[in-house]
Amino acid sequence: MKHVIGVDLGTSSVKVLLVNQKGNVVHEVTKSYPLIQKQSGYSEQDPNQWVEKTVEALSELVNIYNPTNIEGISFSGQMHGLVVLDKDGYLLRNAILWNDTRTTEQCEQINTVVGKEKLLEITKNVALEGFTLPKLLWVKQYEPEIFEKTNVFLLPKDYLRYRMTGAIQMDYSDAAGTLLLNIAEKSWSLEICELLGINPRICPSLVESSDFVGTITKEFAEKTGLSEQTKVFAGGADNACGAIGAGILSEGKTLCSIGTSGVVLSYEESEKRDFDGTVHYFNHGKESAYYTMGVTLAAGYSLSWFKQTFAKDENFDDFLQGMENIPVGSNGLLFTPYIVGERTPYPDANIRGSFIGVDSSHTRNHFIRAVIEGITFSQNESIEIFRSSGKTIDTVVSIGGGAKNKTWLQIQADIFNAKIVKLASEQGPGMGAAMLAAYGCGWFHSLDECAEKFLEAADVYEPITENVEKYRELFTIYQNVYKQTKEMNESLKQFRK
Repeated sequence: MKHVIGVDLGTSSVKVLLVNQKGNVVHEVTKSYPLIQKQSGYSEQDPNQWVEKTVEALSELVNIYNPTNIEGISFSGQMHGLVVLDKDGYLLRNAILWNDTRTTEQCEQINTVVGKEKLLEITKNVALEGFTLPKLLWVKQYEPEIFEKTNVFLLPKDYLRYRMTGAIQMDYSDAAGTLLLNIAEKSWSLEICELLGINPRICPSLVESSDFVGTITKEFAEKTGLSEQTKVFAGGADNACGAIGAGILSEGKTLCSIGTSGVVLSYEESEKRDFDGTVHYFNHGKESAYYTMGVTLAAGYSLSWFKQTFAKDENFDDFLQGMENIPVGSNGLLFTPYIVGERTPYPDANIRGSFIGVDSSHTRNHFIRAVIEGITFSQNESIEIFRSSGKTIDTVVSIGGGAKNKTWLQIQADIFNAKIVKLASEQGPGMGAAMLAAYGCGWFHSLDECAEKFLEAADVYEPITENVEKYRELFTIYQNVYKQTKEMNESLKQFRK
């Protein structure tokens, strides 16, 4: 039987999935790599680590399975990260990642020079620290010698694919997160480039996520054991691939994804719906489609931070044990997950998290449940924005860390006041990448057909009316925390290192 590989290049690790023609994950390998955080607000990685760990993962997989049966490979990648290469294709510096918040000054420059309305008209998004363009302008301003040598910029998975094939491209779904793409016209905005002094020649060629972009080089084949005939397809942004891997491929379908960051994503037929920049609007990995998306910057990261700080040596199952016995609202304890700033609905790099209502009766389990409820409240901000625009959201497919715990799934159903669907085989963006490869190899006539074959629901969680009402009251209180703590966090900024 033929197989494809989905490579999910995440923030903390790369996950490689081997998937057969029935949509079954035959084998999975994960390899971790570190963040580089030189100071508060900085987040970088060495792109060579992405390549090295992917090679290790692929080699491990090929040692078990016959590489001649692996027909294609595609990618999902962490969005927005800036990788800059010189004219010989060599790295000029570490990658600046999506969760790096050093670029507030550059966002202000974009708003001043391009104008907020013009930027929104062209890119359908507002200038935020996480996007690629502010990072590029930061390099231009503070590392001019590197900017002068820059021959092309790439996003993380595009660099990995370049090292595998020797070819340089960027797909539309990832390019939409740079703030340089005219998403309606599917072309780089020469107007934005000219206004900001960026030579458009450093923007790579654009392709569809399912496009065939080459085969594996002899050198990469020798390192991994893969066949040089393995077909390589462009792949997409992690959220676009997460949508594909969850079957969010038609109007009315919505996704809740909890990884390091958290996403609520809804399918759009066109770019014409207007959210006035309150949520992101990106090109889908499916051709001629779009999606709107709200982001919680520190979703799963808030929970892993809490565990790492207070229960470092426990596994996650033991850590969460007992949370189900804590009542709705954690006995009056609220958490806001702004520990690295926030994206939706507050594009604020300076805001920081809070525990509100701490009482001497609270146990560790109260804090754990409060963290999970706070993450879900943050995602509900996006749900409410979608609903206020007229979208109906009554069913949500849940993937990622939030879909691995039954209590958390019920919390999502109750806070979102929607039916929550858990997939039988939940592999998120990695499965989306594998589906792009399967479609690209011609196994299916469309991604929709592929989804029908590969995906099925396992469990459904219905909202509990009593809990819905309690959470509705708590959500109103939660929304006040940002307003009440914004000024205090601005004052505390001077004390952060």
